[in-house]
Amino acid sequence: MTALDIRTDTTATARRAAPDVVLLAFRVVVGFLYLLHAVMGFGAFGGVDGHGAGLPVGSAYWWVSVLQVAGAVLVAVGLCTRIAGFLLSGLMAGAYFLMHAPAGWNPLLNLGEPAALYSWIFLLLCAFGGGRYSLDTLRRR
Repeated sequence: MTALDIRTDTTATARRAAPDVVLLAFRVVVGFLYLLHAVMGFGAFGGVDGHGAGLPVGSAYWWVSVLQVAGAVLVAVGLCTRIAGFLLSGLMAGAYFLMHAPAGWNPLLNLGEPAALYSWIFLLLCAFGGGRYSLDTLRRR
């Protein structure tokens, strides 16, 4: 085996692994960013009013925050990724249509762009799953 063969084999292996590594990074970053959004319902990072207020414990929106935290963690580690993605996609679609769309059709003007993007991001994760580097894959082995 020559140096060229080794280099070609290494390059081919890296090309095959790249989509799985990118999906891992995507899941972890999306899960982390969504977790930051979710814990605002409990008063973190300025809370729901910008002054540290949390949602009333036990209220419907408080339970939504609980689901968002759980879903963000599941997505980040790649456990039950398709189910979590489906649930979170629905939550964010609901948030968009119930909270933002009544203020107008344009997501830039009704401040619904993040909700719309998260809805589609989570739908993508629902379709693709957690990938090779996920607890879903580890659990199947």
